[in-house]
Amino acid sequence: MQSYNTPLGELKIELFGHAAVHFTIKGKNWYLDPYCDVCSFEGKTPADFILITHDHYDHYDEEALVHIVQDHTILVIPPVVPRKHYNYQVLQNGESCTLDDVKITAVPAYNIHNLNDQDQPFHPEGVGNGYILDLGGFKIYFAGDTEFIPFMKTLKEIDIAFLPKNLPYTMPDAEFVRAANTIKPAVLYPYHYFELNPKALRAEIDPQIKMVMNDHEY
Repeated sequence: MQSYNTPLGELKIELFGHAAVHFTIKGKNWYLDPYCDVCSFEGKTPADFILITHDHYDHYDEEALVHIVQDHTILVIPPVVPRKHYNYQVLQNGESCTLDDVKITAVPAYNIHNLNDQDQPFHPEGVGNGYILDLGGFKIYFAGDTEFIPFMKTLKEIDIAFLPKNLPYTMPDAEFVRAANTIKPAVLYPYHYFELNPKALRAEIDPQIKMVMNDHEY
């Protein structure tokens, strides 16, 4: 688990695997895309807030949610995610809300080149969300399932970025490096990868960017 100082207090971040992330700020527990195939959520700390990027089974996983959702838990979701029996805050790309002093903005996440068997993008534009969390000026970017898209060129002063790296659903190595070097976060977390050579990526990424993987800094 890594720790960072923010205007809202200490931020602690824990990656479970795939796109599943747990972090705490102001004594509250946040989860991103909890997924039970990479981690058992039975017995995990209950969630105050959960961010869901899209409706694919490895991001919206009811089996994981049942273990961490409480009566007061709020799920932040795009419109495509089913709404059943929880408390929801629905955000489309470009919309924002504030929860416990954390401003959450839903941003684009989609494929440009990577297509499925029906020649459609695995992640169509405008369907899923990435998220930018603003913790009193300290900004975290969860890119979601996306390729290197024009939106990334507009990002400024990102403190921590979570970027996906795998084919055919998100970015290959060269595109991942290009995205990282364009955004220039202070800290970079690769996530949602099948395999990854941290030393090879480190050699291509701007040396001013600190890369964190499996609680190790590169």
